[in-house]
Amino acid sequence: MKLSVLNGPNLNMLGTRDPEQYGSDTLEHIEQLLIDTFPDDEMVFFQSNLEGELVEAIQSLLKSDVDGLIANFGGYSHTSVAIRDALELLEIPIVEVHLSNIHAREEFREQTLTGSVANGIITGFGKHSYVLGVYAMERLLGNS
Repeated sequence: MKLSVLNGPNLNMLGTRDPEQYGSDTLEHIEQLLIDTFPDDEMVFFQSNLEGELVEAIQSLLKSDVDGLIANFGGYSHTSVAIRDALELLEIPIVEVHLSNIHAREEFREQTLTGSVANGIITGFGKHSYVLGVYAMERLLGNS
């Protein structure tokens, strides 16, 4: 299985940004966790703080051989119609992940525009949200 793992704004600051909310692991640690947990799968990682770059990364999946998308669009999850519209173009499964429990935070975080076009959302399990996202993707693709 080949997966694209997209990460949005401020996730490059994991490890230093509000560790009580997001944990002490860096994004690189989370990527290594996925590589170590799923050694038979290929992961293509991308992070950007820029909305347009994330839209372009999503659009590039239209011409790609990836089987599915695991995505944490951070704050853009709640605000970006452009990212949502790009996701609608995809014909591959999408699993949205969040480190924190978005339903236990500010009211504006409870809804995700991007999650409305995903196959499912995993939220609140810290770095393990990504691992659970891959397990969910395996189920969606019939690989488990």
